[in-house]
Amino acid sequence: MAFFTRHKRFWLIAPAVVYIGFFMGLPLVQMAYVSILERGVNGGVDWGSLSFESYISFIFERDLMDNLMVNTDYLQIFLRSFGLSGLTTILALLLGFPTAFYIAMQPQSRRNMFIFLVTIPFWTNILVRNYAWMLLLRNGGLIDNLLNAIGLDTGGLDILYTPYAVAIGLTYTYLPFMVLPIYASLEKLDHRLVEAAFDLGANKRKAMTRIILPLAMPGIIAGSILVFIPCLGAYVTPELLGGGKFMMIANLIGSQFGAARNWPFGAALGFVLLALVLIAMMVYSLKFKKLPEDAS
Repeated sequence: MAFFTRHKRFWLIAPAVVYIGFFMGLPLVQMAYVSILERGVNGGVDWGSLSFESYISFIFERDLMDNLMVNTDYLQIFLRSFGLSGLTTILALLLGFPTAFYIAMQPQSRRNMFIFLVTIPFWTNILVRNYAWMLLLRNGGLIDNLLNAIGLDTGGLDILYTPYAVAIGLTYTYLPFMVLPIYASLEKLDHRLVEAAFDLGANKRKAMTRIILPLAMPGIIAGSILVFIPCLGAYVTPELLGGGKFMMIANLIGSQFGAARNWPFGAALGFVLLALVLIAMMVYSLKFKKLPEDAS
């Protein structure tokens, strides 16, 4: 009994460590191992041969003489995914901040109702929500018919299966992840600070930029991370709203494990994405860690 008492903290965290190690650590180790193997003759993995060809293939390809040549096709898909994820984050911030600010300014009795409304989309599977957007954005769909009804001749709403449709779908899907963290920051806002700013002669714009935005910055940073990173791994939305013509990282990885049957390359792409995200997060965290020190 004394042993368990002395190591009480260890036994408290042991289930979480075992769970994370088994369901996250082991799959990552297996993926790392698969990524340095060679593709089998008939697809899959050749478990007996080690090779870094999968990582080389990310930027290079071999010609008929087995010489390495630069191939930026996969790099372009990564850049496209990062760009679209950044655009989605910006759109979610532009829509999410006013929404969160409006909710935070409501009486306590009404805030819970608005938060409930924000979380309602989570009740429906993401597949169903994307099919609903397909019906809305398609040529002759609800939005197209409404625009024609009010006298705006669209000539056929050609949005579906374009990057615009993917951006709309991703923004809609991940918007609550931006609203909720910002609301959590604004909810704790001391309104006396805003009143003091007005008493000192500040207008609404200065009160927003000097008082409200800095206090909401933790929520903005958290919301941006919660939107940007899942967007990089989005699969369903680009597949449905992009019509298979707008490939992102997750679709590329899925095709390697599926139709191409090149598991080592798919695993290598996954680790390249993981490395890029970790590097970006480290730079991001170090930058914002230095901000308070610089301010002081």
